[in-house]
Amino acid sequence: MKCYLVGVDLGTMGTKAAIFDADGHLLASAYEESKLYYPQLGWVEQDPEDFYGSAVRTIRECVESSGIDPSDVAAIAFDGQMAGISTVDEEWGTPTVYDSWLDNRCKPYIEQMRALEEIIIRRTGGPPTYSHGPKILWWMHERPGVFRKIRKFVVPGGYVAGRMAGLKGDDAFIDYTYIHFSCLSDTVKAAWDEDLCREFEIPLEKLPRIVPPWEIIGELTPVAAKDCGLKAGTPIAAGAGDQAAGMLGAAMVEPGLVFDVAGTASVFAICVDQFVPDGKYKTLFTARLVPEGLWCALAYINGGGLNLRWFRDELANEIKEEARAKGENEYALLDRLAAEVPPGSDGLLFLPHLQGRVCPSDPDVRGLWMGFTWAHRKPHFYRAILEGIAYEYACYLGIEKALLPEAEFKEARVIGGGARSQLWNQIKADVLGLPYVQLNREEFAVLGSAIVAGYAVGVFDDLKATARRFVETTNRIEPRPEHHRFYQAYVEQYITLLSETAPFYRRLAALPEPPGGEVS
Repeated sequence: MKCYLVGVDLGTMGTKAAIFDADGHLLASAYEESKLYYPQLGWVEQDPEDFYGSAVRTIRECVESSGIDPSDVAAIAFDGQMAGISTVDEEWGTPTVYDSWLDNRCKPYIEQMRALEEIIIRRTGGPPTYSHGPKILWWMHERPGVFRKIRKFVVPGGYVAGRMAGLKGDDAFIDYTYIHFSCLSDTVKAAWDEDLCREFEIPLEKLPRIVPPWEIIGELTPVAAKDCGLKAGTPIAAGAGDQAAGMLGAAMVEPGLVFDVAGTASVFAICVDQFVPDGKYKTLFTARLVPEGLWCALAYINGGGLNLRWFRDELANEIKEEARAKGENEYALLDRLAAEVPPGSDGLLFLPHLQGRVCPSDPDVRGLWMGFTWAHRKPHFYRAILEGIAYEYACYLGIEKALLPEAEFKEARVIGGGARSQLWNQIKADVLGLPYVQLNREEFAVLGSAIVAGYAVGVFDDLKATARRFVETTNRIEPRPEHHRFYQAYVEQYITLLSETAPFYRRLAALPEPPGGEVS
């Protein structure tokens, strides 16, 4: 009997859908770029309708290109952006836009929640940042009329799954891989913390029920089935956060494995088998993974991968044009040029926090190149970006080593668009002193969602074993000891630069805005 599974990833830059068979073979995939809106400086929004529209269109494209019989699809699951928040009303309408994880309007409420930061970290697993709790407070205090219309706060994956299942507001859910971003949970118990909700006067009834990723939350309605080309009644699993789904898809199911998502956000995570919150450094999030009993220590750069795209589009137009004229990938050409620059970029350091630092939360920090001279060229600046993100990763790894001194770190598995860069993988391996491993797939989040969907309906009986069966190593990049020793001085200077520029950034943020009127 034929059996297919659908996974859909609702990412920041776009939506990807894929169909797999029960042996993990990819039959079809489709991608649609997202629309991001920037109504004010620091605000980043998406339209929830775009999430649903892109999901049904990409699923339909997969069904049509694969030629499968829709009645052979056993289940579907969605993963999505994790730290941003959406809303639904009683009828699953959308009272608000999607308040993106890139949006920093909630900065004052991050500061408010810091009054209970130690308790929040101990109970939820992570500190207040641009995430659910501060964002909920922003809507509650800054838009009270809209807040009254909100029945439940949800995440994008939950919103689309619920709409496809025809849920009502009271049916809203969130799976437990997201809740470390809430500032309002008891993450170990997978429950809302009533004391934290009471402290911030957040109505508990506006929070969705917490479920495991494999819970069947409903079935595809006839309307949704017509929209996406699947069969009405197809089971829908709750799904997981995009990072959790990606880690499952990459078979990150053993303690000591390191996970690098070289995507829109630069995410660095370590798989562990115990809940050890970072109460001392207040930098790492300790989050649930999909399989029970596994956790990850996670930190990320807000838009780390966007730095490369920004550099390409704003500062390297002639390189971009040269690549297009040669029929060469733009990033591959930038890599080739940057590979000619010596390690350390001839003394050039880069801070990759163009929209504020997230881990730990410091919204006032901005990007910076330090140490450039007339001898530096564009490839130096590009290599410094690659190295700066690696130095930030070194900060995260150092903290986790301090928290778990007995832990052994085996290798880093890298996914995302940046995983294709041999230069960047070698830089990270050298800086961290860890082997960097490339895998035989690129569609990790949608594969993770498909595994969750299959587990939810009994196609798979073991999440870990299934993930291991589907993933193989294709390339292993070893760290070079002499380069690792060389880079440690740069890591130290990077940490010092972050610390010593922090007061300057706060003063810069406090400067008055320019006067209105025409620019002259």
